[in-house]
Amino acid sequence: MTTNGRTPGQPALLRVLNDRAALTLLLDSGAMTRNDLAQRTGLSKPTAAEIIRRLEAAALIRGAGTDSTAGRRGPSAVVYEAITDRDLAVAVDVQLVDVRSTVVDAAGRAYPVASHRMTDAEYRSPGADIVAAAVTRAATAAGVDEDLVTAVAVGVQASVDHATDTLTFTDGLPGWPREQVAASLSRDLGLRVVVENDANLAAIAERNMGAGRVHGSFALLWMAEGLGMALDVDGRLLTGASGAAGEIGYLSVPADALSIDPTATLVADLVSEAAIEALAAEHGITARDGTAADWRQVLPQLSGLSAQHPFTAALGERVGHNVLPALAVADPETVVLHGPTGIAGGPGLAAAVTAWLRTRTRWSTAVVPPGVPDTPVLHGARHVLIDVVRTALADRLDRISDDAPAPAPAERP
Repeated sequence: MTTNGRTPGQPALLRVLNDRAALTLLLDSGAMTRNDLAQRTGLSKPTAAEIIRRLEAAALIRGAGTDSTAGRRGPSAVVYEAITDRDLAVAVDVQLVDVRSTVVDAAGRAYPVASHRMTDAEYRSPGADIVAAAVTRAATAAGVDEDLVTAVAVGVQASVDHATDTLTFTDGLPGWPREQVAASLSRDLGLRVVVENDANLAAIAERNMGAGRVHGSFALLWMAEGLGMALDVDGRLLTGASGAAGEIGYLSVPADALSIDPTATLVADLVSEAAIEALAAEHGITARDGTAADWRQVLPQLSGLSAQHPFTAALGERVGHNVLPALAVADPETVVLHGPTGIAGGPGLAAAVTAWLRTRTRWSTAVVPPGVPDTPVLHGARHVLIDVVRTALADRLDRISDDAPAPAPAERP
């Protein structure tokens, strides 16, 4: 194996590994002194000093004051911090007509989320225009220079085949390309663009910071204007041969579900906006003025209902029919209900689905509410982009190391 032409065991390769480890430590743990860096990495102080020199030369770190800890002898030590405000990215979530976006840096700091509801003309405009506008809104909300953005990750309601760079099941993306998607967006925007299915990004968020952290496998049912599912096994997303794994919304309604909704033809129809509105009307849930409530007016009321409420129980049965295909095929340890409906339903809806499965089917799989209910797609895209930005920083460090004269042999961390 080689790294930039270096063979294992050479001092240059060890320098690169030490430099990358130190940069990652500064990004993850925050500012520290040279001595702190030496202690945390297990390297000598002279080697830590060389690492700091190289990171400064690559404009990856800078001095951030001094450590005047009480009791320290001698002059105050310089504290160094990673520079994260020069290489930025933007996470974008495109949900039919709603677009959210936020800035991402290598340290994973939180930035404001910009939200926008597209007009009909915007909705039908080219995908590059939608993403470009989202990047501008995110940069403005964060108060950063848009020119510092070098990468974008976009979550969409579609299947993404990364091998061929194509989109399928693109019902809600009229102006987007179908082929060479990431390549054409990258070219049009002059940025590196990563495109991913929204449910898969939500699953990445749940694996890293939510319900997926304590399970070896889980399925995530995404219920929004569309319906989809993500499957995670030991931290690996199962996307299928063409990226279409989890597109369960296109399955036909099973025979035993026709009795609860004779008009439904696809399983997605059981939990569609129209279905939820009709179910709410059937159970006396209305808008504040007493008129029929639309989908967006129903969801806030769902969050306050228990699993035993007739509306929640009825919706739980419908959701259960959508969960069954994942149980039969993948048998995950748990199922996470997500998307606007899953988030609004919370523990009550999750408990209702669990109860239906255990009393009406042979499955006893636990169904749980989201662990990341707030902008899950953006959180997933953020995790993807942190890796992208850090890789770009490491590449810059490698170029500096290639050009620099070889110092004394580096230590193994």
